[in-house]
Amino acid sequence: MTAPVRSRRVLHAGQAVVDVVLRIPGMPEPGGDVFAAAHRLVAGGGVNTMAAAARDGAEVVYLGSHGTGPFGDMVRAALAEEGVRVLASPDPQQDTGFSVALVDDSAERTFVSTRGAEAQTPLAQLIAGAPVPGDVVCVSGYSLVHPVNRESLLRWLPGLQDGVQVVVDPSPVIGDVDLESVHALLARADIWTTNEREARLLVDRLEARAEGSPERTGTEAATAGANGTAPSPDADLLALASRLCALTGAVVLLRAGARGAVLTRPDREPLVLPPLPVTAVDTNGAGDAHTGVLCGRLAAGEPLEDAARRAGVAAAIAVTRHGPATSPMTTEIDDALHSV
Repeated sequence: MTAPVRSRRVLHAGQAVVDVVLRIPGMPEPGGDVFAAAHRLVAGGGVNTMAAAARDGAEVVYLGSHGTGPFGDMVRAALAEEGVRVLASPDPQQDTGFSVALVDDSAERTFVSTRGAEAQTPLAQLIAGAPVPGDVVCVSGYSLVHPVNRESLLRWLPGLQDGVQVVVDPSPVIGDVDLESVHALLARADIWTTNEREARLLVDRLEARAEGSPERTGTEAATAGANGTAPSPDADLLALASRLCALTGAVVLLRAGARGAVLTRPDREPLVLPPLPVTAVDTNGAGDAHTGVLCGRLAAGEPLEDAARRAGVAAAIAVTRHGPATSPMTTEIDDALHSV
């Protein structure tokens, strides 16, 4: 398959941060201390999604803010290496924020995050991106937890021209952000691409609101889903994707890792996209690879179904490699598609 010529852009409206990853035997007791067996500092957050789109040939622009300091320098260097254009100048008042990820021997991950310049994106900066029909705007649910970014984003999206596609990756925080903001985001979302956990959290909240029942927190809903008895995998995925599509009115792309994906549109039957069989060694960043390639191919003018299939192949390749930014290059995806 020859990669199509790209004439439009992927505009990323989320947050680029730095990940400080520490591998520890276990969480220390309060007041205690523990030594990390390994550590890594890498540009993360939206950087992984933008890198995935750029590696598959898309023209990518980062609309978000970034700071002055070592973390801002790290983010800009990573984006420059991937050929991503940074729209704004560095914030002279503060550095880019970072997230500390504590990974213990059970593979449980605990996060402590900071807010930096990336959480202070003004409306004028988003407007300066000047999206035109054919461009794809990539939105992260993390933007909804930063007050300035939330206000800027929700004021900007309704004014986008018809033909500008908005792809939303709700992120793990979707279980805790206020539903009014979620509904405002849904009002302009063309595609809602989500993993199973995020989909269950949102379905639970939307159904509770519709029934007038007390909302469960994201943690409560996730725990309930994990402890429940699910039907067969295919039926479970189809039912979940269909429920989310009906509740939101949006096109839903439900990512389920080794179980493939389900594409659900309000006016069509759900489509099951089978996975590319691989041996996974690290699933970190797979969703970012999927979203980035999806956005890039939509910007290239590919039909949604084809773009979703390609994104699934890219994510499958990504999990065969260690690290967060492991999305493959165009030729690697093409070769994998040829082998299917």
